[in-house]
Amino acid sequence: MGASPKQSTFGWMSYRALADSGFNGDIHLINPRYDEIDERPCLPNLAAIEKPVDHAMLNVANARVEAVLDDAIAAGIPAVTIFSSGYLENDTDPPLLVRLRTKAQGAGLMVCGGNGSGFVNYDEGTQVTLASGNASKDPGSITLISQSGSIYGGLVQNDGRLKFNLTITAGQEIATTTADYMDYALELPSTRAIALYIETIRDPAGFCAAADKAKAQGVPVVALKAARTEESVKMAMSHSGALAGDDAAYDAIFERHGVIRVYDLPEMIATLQMATQPRPFGAGGLVAITDSGGEREHLVDQASDAGLRFAEISPTTTAALADRLEYGLDPVNPLDAWGTGHDYVSIFLDCWRALMSDPDCAAGAWIADMRDGEEFRGSFVEGAHAIARETGKPMAFVNCVPGGVVHETVAMLEGTGIRFLDGMGAGMKAMAAMMVWRDHLAPASMVVPVAPESAVIEHWRARLGSGAPLDEAEGLALAGDFGIAVPEMAIVEDRAAVLAAADKMGGPVVLKTAEAGIQHKSDVGGVHLGLMGADAVGQAYDDMAERLGPRCLVAPMAPAGTEMVFGLIQDPQFGPLVLVGTGGIFVEVLKDSLLAVPPFDIAFARSLIDRLKGRALLDGVRGRPAADIDALADMLARFSVLAATLGATISELDLNPVIAGPDGALAVDALVVPQQTT
Repeated sequence: MGASPKQSTFGWMSYRALADSGFNGDIHLINPRYDEIDERPCLPNLAAIEKPVDHAMLNVANARVEAVLDDAIAAGIPAVTIFSSGYLENDTDPPLLVRLRTKAQGAGLMVCGGNGSGFVNYDEGTQVTLASGNASKDPGSITLISQSGSIYGGLVQNDGRLKFNLTITAGQEIATTTADYMDYALELPSTRAIALYIETIRDPAGFCAAADKAKAQGVPVVALKAARTEESVKMAMSHSGALAGDDAAYDAIFERHGVIRVYDLPEMIATLQMATQPRPFGAGGLVAITDSGGEREHLVDQASDAGLRFAEISPTTTAALADRLEYGLDPVNPLDAWGTGHDYVSIFLDCWRALMSDPDCAAGAWIADMRDGEEFRGSFVEGAHAIARETGKPMAFVNCVPGGVVHETVAMLEGTGIRFLDGMGAGMKAMAAMMVWRDHLAPASMVVPVAPESAVIEHWRARLGSGAPLDEAEGLALAGDFGIAVPEMAIVEDRAAVLAAADKMGGPVVLKTAEAGIQHKSDVGGVHLGLMGADAVGQAYDDMAERLGPRCLVAPMAPAGTEMVFGLIQDPQFGPLVLVGTGGIFVEVLKDSLLAVPPFDIAFARSLIDRLKGRALLDGVRGRPAADIDALADMLARFSVLAATLGATISELDLNPVIAGPDGALAVDALVVPQQTT
């Protein structure tokens, strides 16, 4: 629709792309201004087509796209591609994009776009896009779904190392989302990896389901999530209307559902190459061989940055290396095997065979700045291929310096299953990503702590559902009902009751305001710590009662320890998420926190704690006692059960601080904000 003989128009480019792709079905050109285009009849409207139509390309300006979409819906066409941006200078309310979405969804119409470049199905040789030639390339096993047409074009027009079975520019996802495309791709037998370039996820539940489906099928999903910074989030909104969301929330969602996150296109390309190589990643770490001590140092730095573990080679492997290396070279992994250059080809291959055969080797990286025309390439490729076949382990040549001319070298590796990766950093991140993916696939049984009995849950669900605010005592009682350790406490409203409660508790006490509406007590001088004796307690109460009101909470002082924070946040896309961080009241300043999808078990809780930047504080510093990490992880896992069970009724929940001490963990303050009912 909107076909044109003018070669600079979408109406010509999309027609030629489809015609040149080898598509063997009927192509109907629609435009009332022409009788013929490119020696094909051109019809005035859809009614003139005498056969059912499977798909319509809408090559019209924004001002006409709504009317043309109406025609397609009236004709019963099940799917369309929209190339136009969907923005009108003098639009009405609701705007054009909203009207298009409403009409498409109401009709059950599948829409690729708008503001995209279409799609190519390589398996079928069908090209519904604006550029000819892509569908004629060798079909592969990667599905690419991109919310950017330019990123799409750059990846599709690669040097042949990435081969696709399906490529889609999702654009604004007017009716059909990234999740829908993922689900479709996972029904194709040819799909072995899915690549995503996304600004946002418009169907969170569908995305999570599709990611779980991919994981169950052993298909890696590699995602480059743009709009991570404040400025790029604004650009995403203006570019496609995308709500980019909290980047930390995406980290949590990706981790929970086994999505491999990459941060630039070289890393994506390298990861996709390793994701589609034919040999499985087994247990163990990386072995690597170089021809330079300097390259090896760079390799170790990049591997450390990527979180990549090197294999711990056995004494047998060490002896085999020592037997072949020239004097002065250490038989270690990673290995620098270049000595004087004498008999270097056979030395390298013998050492490589020993490394790749080691029981702790999961994969191998041969660091070699190979360029087209170098004489040793053939011997290295042939020998490496033989070793890959013998060991059945993944292998890649990795250029330390990307950007060289390697077309012939890549062609030599075609059919060997050995990949050629550009750049040490991207190569090491790709290897690390695939080992994390391997671990995601390992069978695991997450056993989360048991929730309270149903009567307790229903009590709190009703209490939170009322929308009335909870004071600190109620918030701590809620936490206590989920097995979280909380202090003894008393709510009092006069001086005599304060003194009686403090005397009963004995030792130093803390006095906090419990007046309604004061959420951050420290900010208003509403907390007195370490009060000993009736005089100190009475003076502190008099001060707070005069300034803030008579209602106070009395509790024993918490034991010494490291201050942590647990929180529940409501992400607008993904719902309740758990936050864990260091710093207590300084959490906003230190910015040391992670998000996770609840619920989770103690082992996962511990892994979150271990990844915090301030983790070393829990081991005890400057005379502080080391914390009981097991107790802290148990509390965090129980908090995740609370978040999963009651998250739909809570707007915000903070346990801050949580004191992590040598004899356990204690939540000493709670802020609970219920969801407001309308």
